[in-house]
Amino acid sequence: MLLEFSVKNFLSFKDKMTFSMKAASGNENLENIIDNSERLLKTTALYGANASGKTNFVRAFTAAIMMVRLSNNRQIGEKLSQMEPFAFDEETKNKPCEFEFVFISNENKYIYGFIADKNKVYEEYLYQYFSAKPTRIFERTNCTEYNFLQSDEGKLKAIKEKNTDNKLFLATATTWNYNKTKDAYLWFAKNIDTYTGGNFLTDFAIESFSNDNSEELKKFTLKLLEEADIIIKDFSIEIEERDVDNNLMMLFKNLNMPVPEMPQKQRDVKIRMVHEVKDESNTIKSYELNLTNESSGTQILFSLAPILKDVFENGKILIIDEIERSLHPSLVEMIIKYFHNPEINKGNAQLIFNTHDTNLLSLELFRRDQIWFAEKNPEKGATDLYPLDDFPVRKTENIQKGYLNGRYGAIPFVAMGSSLWED
Repeated sequence: MLLEFSVKNFLSFKDKMTFSMKAASGNENLENIIDNSERLLKTTALYGANASGKTNFVRAFTAAIMMVRLSNNRQIGEKLSQMEPFAFDEETKNKPCEFEFVFISNENKYIYGFIADKNKVYEEYLYQYFSAKPTRIFERTNCTEYNFLQSDEGKLKAIKEKNTDNKLFLATATTWNYNKTKDAYLWFAKNIDTYTGGNFLTDFAIESFSNDNSEELKKFTLKLLEEADIIIKDFSIEIEERDVDNNLMMLFKNLNMPVPEMPQKQRDVKIRMVHEVKDESNTIKSYELNLTNESSGTQILFSLAPILKDVFENGKILIIDEIERSLHPSLVEMIIKYFHNPEINKGNAQLIFNTHDTNLLSLELFRRDQIWFAEKNPEKGATDLYPLDDFPVRKTENIQKGYLNGRYGAIPFVAMGSSLWED
C-alpha cells in the first residue's frame, strides 16, 4: 500500500511535491478508508487544467518504478533515459531528479528514495520501520559511498562492489539475495502499475485470459460488462504464434542500420465477443464480433477486467492517466465504487487517477482528502499539487460547482471575446 510519493525536479515538478494517500481525521465515507495500522485512502482523484501537470504526475510514478524494474538489465555506461529534469530553469535543468516513496510491503513499512540524472545515481536510501522510528537498511551518497545496517555491513560491502553508477542498489542487493531489500524491491516489481493512453490490453491481460483454466476471470469479466449494461453473453480468445518475418531484419542490414531487438515469435491475438439477439420470430440467435469492432468503452472495460481482478485480489496500486477516456462517467464511478466496496476490494487495493470529469466531484462519492488538484504557475511553468482538504469545505458543499467557479484553482482561464478571428 502507498502512503506517500514525493517528486522534485522532474518534468513540470520543479520544487518538491508530496502526494499523500493518508486519510485525514474525518469520519465521513469510512468505506473509502483502509483502517489497518495506517488510515489510508482507497482512491484519489487528481484534477487540473490541460498542461497543468496531471499526466506528468503519472509519468513521475512511471519513471521511478521503471528505474527500479530495469536496473538489473542496465549495461555499464547506459543512460538513464527516464530522468527528465525541469527544463525551464538554468539551474534545475542540470540537476538530478528526486523521488521518494513511503509504502507498506508484506506488512512492513518502508521509506525508499533516490536522486539521479541521465548518467548516474547520486543518492539512494532505504529505511524500514521496526518501531516508531525508521531504521537505516542502507544509504548511498556521492554515487559510490555507502552506509549499511551495522549487523549486515560485511555482506553488503561485498554486494556494493557489484553495483555500478547507473544501477540502483535496491535491485542489485535483492538480486544477490539480501533479504532485507527483497520485500521493498518486490513492491516496485509487482505491486504498483501505471497506465497511460487507454491501452489496457497488455501482455499481462492477454496471458491472464489465455491461462484462465478455472474461468474465474471469464465470470468476473462478463459480470463487469453486465453491470456496465453491456450485453455480451460470452467471448473466446485465440492466440497464434508465428515466426518473425526475417525480411524485415534483412532490410535493416541492407540499409546499414542497426538491427533492433525483436522477439523470435510474433503473437496474433483474436478475441471474439458473443452477442445474443432475437430475430423477427423471437428466436434467440448468437452472433460474434471481433473485439476491435466493439465500442471503445467495451474494449477498455474488457481489457481492464484482468487488471482489476488481479489488483483487488492482491492489494495492488493502480495508477491511471485520464481514466474517463472512452468511458461514460457512470462507468468510471462504477469502477471507483468497486475500490470502495470491501466485498469486492478484499485486498485493500488502491486507485490513483487523474481526470477532467467533474461529474465525479461529489462528497457523497469522495472524502475531501481524496480529491487533489494540479496547478501550473503560468510564469514559472512549474506544477503545484494540493488537496481539497487544504480548503475550508463544508460536508454539504457542492464541490463540483465550487471547482468550476474557480474556488479551488486548477482550472483554465479561458479568454472570452478573443480577437483570434478578427482581421
